[in-house]
Amino acid sequence: MSQAAPASGSRHRSCRLETGRLDVEILDNRLPQGLTTEALFGFAERINPRRAFLFVSRVLGRHIPVAPARMRQAFTALADQIAADLPGPVLITGMAETAVGLGAGVHDAYLARTGRRDVVYLATTRHRLGPIFARFTEDHSHASGHLVHQPADPALREMLAATRSLVMVDDEASSGATFANLAASLRGAGLRGAGLPRLSHLVTAVLTDWSDPDAAGMHPPRGTLDAAPLATARHALLRGAYRWTADPDAPARDLPDADLPREHGVPPLRRAQDGRLGYAQRLSVPARAVLEALAGHAGPVHVLGTGEHVWEPFLLAEGLAAAGHNVTFSSTTRSPVLPGHAIRSKLTFRDHEGIGIANYLYNVVPSPTQRVVLCCDTAVSALDPHLIATFKADLVVGREVFAHADLPPAIRTARPLTPVFADDAGEAGALAGIHADANAEIAP
Repeated sequence: MSQAAPASGSRHRSCRLETGRLDVEILDNRLPQGLTTEALFGFAERINPRRAFLFVSRVLGRHIPVAPARMRQAFTALADQIAADLPGPVLITGMAETAVGLGAGVHDAYLARTGRRDVVYLATTRHRLGPIFARFTEDHSHASGHLVHQPADPALREMLAATRSLVMVDDEASSGATFANLAASLRGAGLRGAGLPRLSHLVTAVLTDWSDPDAAGMHPPRGTLDAAPLATARHALLRGAYRWTADPDAPARDLPDADLPREHGVPPLRRAQDGRLGYAQRLSVPARAVLEALAGHAGPVHVLGTGEHVWEPFLLAEGLAAAGHNVTFSSTTRSPVLPGHAIRSKLTFRDHEGIGIANYLYNVVPSPTQRVVLCCDTAVSALDPHLIATFKADLVVGREVFAHADLPPAIRTARPLTPVFADDAGEAGALAGIHADANAEIAP
């Protein structure tokens, strides 16, 4: 079990963005020992008129590079809050795209602690891979539509249909509306609307929960799960409330076109254990081939996941760290964010799924001493060659390793991307300190 830090008193943090001011009040601190609120999250500004602000997790491995041990610590601390004796079968979901790795990590840590065999992990997704079980919306997102697939394995489909406990995992909850949408969709989903007829328990698990209903004068929660006629429980490493004060003179933001329906031109590789199609066991990823590719490299290594393909890359990063490498991890994303505050740099490039939308990488820039291992679940030819050339990256496609020196010349000689850097003081100092301590010893 992870050790929780003593609960702290009320604490306020604020951030001034171009479009307004965000104030948060921290009400309940259940962080594991050695993890501070500043090391847990920061702020940024979305390019999104639906919601202008973003809570940027520093332990998620998405927008900010983080040591695998720090990520594992957060997964375990959150999973440890979930009751071991939830009525089964248990369905754990991770919200696309940001929290699919977090959901997988909570599932993995929950299985490690409980030894249960009736716990299915099924991530939401924005990619159609097969028969759909449910659809729901994340109303504030730049890409609001989510899909939940029928599991590929017949045994998992039976477990899904018999689900009694639903654990919904996300990096943060601002109102609870998305969780309510997912729960309602699953309950009315499936063949003839049968959904999950045995569902009796709803559980949320988030890194930061700002939907506290007792926060007087702060943002009131919408669509909370407490009103559902089911047993409910909420878990978070940090709980509080927020107030957003919009600036009436702020520049207007145009919503990127990521919400438009598109056909995927590049299908993902079929994998035996894909969180979007469900699995119920702990996964492992052999790191030997990557270790061989890194033979003789004594400097830092950055493992980079892509989009919804993050759990296997994280396990690879964890394996490299266990072998003695100085490793950090983060992922590309389709989420458009302005440089500033916790976002110190931004790279923009072509998506690897043939959708035709921009993808982004934040807070990672080329370094002469750092090797980058770029992991994806599509063919090498689908990756933007400019992204590969920027970092002289080695590639892991599925479980096949391509050393950078062996890539086609057209990829190796592509023009590198030019980062856009933040021009504010923002949170650069805090980030520098966190990065310098990225591989410090993590308390058990």
